[in-house]
Amino acid sequence: MEAAEDWLLESLHLYQDFHAFNLSGATRVLEWIDDKGVFVAGSDSLKKNEILHLVLPLRLSVKENQGLFPERDFKICHGGFSNTSVFDLKHVPDTRLLVTSGLPGCYLHVWQVAEDSDVIKTVSTIFVHEKEENLCSRVAIFSSVAPGVLHGVRLNSLKVVDLASQKATYASGISDSEELSSLQVLDADTFAFCCTSGRLGLVDTRQKWAPSENVSLRTGSSGGRWCAEVGGRGIASLCSDGQLCLLDPRDLRHPVSLVQCLVSTPSPNPELLRVTWAPVLDNYLAISGFDGTVQVYDVKSWAGMEGQAEPLFTHRGHIFLDGSGRDADPLVTTHTWHPHKPRTLLSAASDASLHVWDWVDPCASH
Repeated sequence: MEAAEDWLLESLHLYQDFHAFNLSGATRVLEWIDDKGVFVAGSDSLKKNEILHLVLPLRLSVKENQGLFPERDFKICHGGFSNTSVFDLKHVPDTRLLVTSGLPGCYLHVWQVAEDSDVIKTVSTIFVHEKEENLCSRVAIFSSVAPGVLHGVRLNSLKVVDLASQKATYASGISDSEELSSLQVLDADTFAFCCTSGRLGLVDTRQKWAPSENVSLRTGSSGGRWCAEVGGRGIASLCSDGQLCLLDPRDLRHPVSLVQCLVSTPSPNPELLRVTWAPVLDNYLAISGFDGTVQVYDVKSWAGMEGQAEPLFTHRGHIFLDGSGRDADPLVTTHTWHPHKPRTLLSAASDASLHVWDWVDPCASH
């Protein structure tokens, strides 16, 4: 109790803005629809799960802080129910469509956000593979006049499906069955993949499968699982043991740096590992999935660096504001940066808490 009270007092200096909310169930997805709305979805395999379109409080929607606002809570704009768990959700840009994946993993579900009501309803399904029903398909969206859904559980099942016709427009066509951990569309023709082993690749869909790849990072990481994200400063690849590797997309075989993040324990659930680049701040990234915290790192001095890296900022709100009464701390399930507010992040945890926080740079405050 004393630690929580101390944190509450300290938080007055740690945050420019802080809001805490409770969802009906824990979410693994936080998907922006613009800079004012976000989608969340339940991940419980034993019940129906809500899919909600939430609009941020007005104070968080404006470009700059402009004093007090009466609306301090999320507003539910649209909602629907999924009969399956939702582990991934992607909004199709410039449409009212969503694509979700979860367990069982035989299908992807396509949803439509209604224009004339507050309903999110399923409109179609995309068949994946009946043999992979215990694994969740990774999903990314090619945005164009004819949007495509990039999906796959393993490298050999990777394909792009036209959203309207559901015909495959690209397939890896290989026999390699390495399991995927993340997919990311980079532009109209290229995407990045990361395997759980740490294997990374950049793929041009205009050519047959010939990705630019790294050497697997599994050596030296005692069998950990990896995820990755491409950003303005390159590729950040995060291991479940806390190792973080930065790579230059032009030379994936030679890491720019390989550091050990200051994590309390290896990730208890590597499916929840997340590393994200800040979209507005250069050189900043955030990691989560190890405990009840989100850590922010400044990587501008990491070139050639090895050894332990210290976080610039750690969000501990999910630990100290946990009202469940359980002995174990909640685990952060996902986080995301605000598209335009430089230091604002959203984070969710296993206790169904949802936080919005604008952190103060400790270096700037001294």
